[in-house]
Amino acid sequence: MTPLYATSAAELTEAYAAGRLSPVEVTEAVLARIEAWEPHANAFYRVHHDGARAAAKAAEARWRDGRPLSPLDGVPITLKENVVSKGDPAPIGVAIGDTTPKTEDSPIAARVREAGCVLLGKTTMPDYGMLSSGRSSIHGTTRNPWRLDRNTAGSSSGAGAAAVAGYGPLHVGTDIGGSVRLPAHHCGLFGLKPSLGRIPIHPPFMGRCAGPMTRTVRDSAMLMSAITRPDARDYMSLPYDPVDYAAGLEGLSAKGLRIGLIRKMGTGLEPETGVLAAADAAARALADAGAEVVETPSFLTPAMLDGICRFFEARSYNDVMALSAEQRAKILPFVVEWCTWRAGGFSGAEVMDAYMQVVAMREAAVKAVAAFDFVLSPTAPIVSYPAEAHSPNEDPHDALAHIAYTVAYNFSEQPAASVNWCFTDDGLPVGVQLIGQRFDDLGVMRLARLVEQLRPAQNAWPEPPQ
Repeated sequence: MTPLYATSAAELTEAYAAGRLSPVEVTEAVLARIEAWEPHANAFYRVHHDGARAAAKAAEARWRDGRPLSPLDGVPITLKENVVSKGDPAPIGVAIGDTTPKTEDSPIAARVREAGCVLLGKTTMPDYGMLSSGRSSIHGTTRNPWRLDRNTAGSSSGAGAAAVAGYGPLHVGTDIGGSVRLPAHHCGLFGLKPSLGRIPIHPPFMGRCAGPMTRTVRDSAMLMSAITRPDARDYMSLPYDPVDYAAGLEGLSAKGLRIGLIRKMGTGLEPETGVLAAADAAARALADAGAEVVETPSFLTPAMLDGICRFFEARSYNDVMALSAEQRAKILPFVVEWCTWRAGGFSGAEVMDAYMQVVAMREAAVKAVAAFDFVLSPTAPIVSYPAEAHSPNEDPHDALAHIAYTVAYNFSEQPAASVNWCFTDDGLPVGVQLIGQRFDDLGVMRLARLVEQLRPAQNAWPEPPQ
């Protein structure tokens, strides 16, 4: 039998309705799993022991009375630290962050409470969310449960580790350059960066999205139906589309699909053999299933990638330089070096040039995907890197060289997902990225479900060290 902590949201819904399982016993099993893994993984910033038990008890009563709030009533969930929830501080991964408890829920926290989900607590993130790493000046190092000496990537580092470790089925991260998809790749998960505005967030910002991170595509689809509900606080949100993502997930045929394959981006880190092999294998599987797969060149130029890097640096430079010297000394030195080494010398013209490169990147990405039903690529250029590293190349002067495969789709507003394809000989996961047309979030999830069915047999999820 599947352990309770590893039972999917879809299975829990069915078991709750039939009276075979109780949200109380499931929550207790997940809390025990957290206790077993946390000394090693360090995925949580705050665990809501009492709050989770109370929420589970209330959900149990609703299911018993036949009045569940939603199909997800009583299903455990975690939220990334920066997905603000009432009563929890949100220091944004940094030791100088504000630790005052927040007074209201953000849109996502409000939606999952309305759905009856059992909020287990808040997962970790690196300083300001500006690292693709599990390193944080306030949280320490979050580690990859597949191998504790390996990085989770980030910035949704805790969400990735929590999903691998079995802290319940549902997890929410955020993504402005790859921060959902990169941990999904390194942790062997499904992670969706939706179309900009599909999931209301607060505060909204250009390129910033929240997205589900789960072991299965179906669980993410169930969560999407809850967290895409409207919220007026997100002034960049899309018109609400009351689609049932889970009901529409199955049945996509590869036959007739035209899929572009981008193997190399031509800038950033050179892709490793392992990630190219995974993308090639996924492409062959889709072709064998009837799709037309066409290798297509990269649309991303070095100037575009440097433009978004300069944009991020300038934004963070303003934040960091507003701090006192004493405050800056408490931030990870890597982060301070990254955002100050050249941004202080940017002229207004140079900042505008960086922004125009971002605009050019957006246009190029939309045009590249428009030629196909979907595009397939590696998610990241590398398979893994050390847990203590701040970035794959550990170079603060080139800290974002690994986001070339992911970042463009944040700013082109297109849905993009990472789904695990295979494992290396030493047991590390390797994902592939699927990109769709703007607003076709369900289409990307349907393709991910198809890939999930075509991929090789998957490894058993890791167990905590004894």
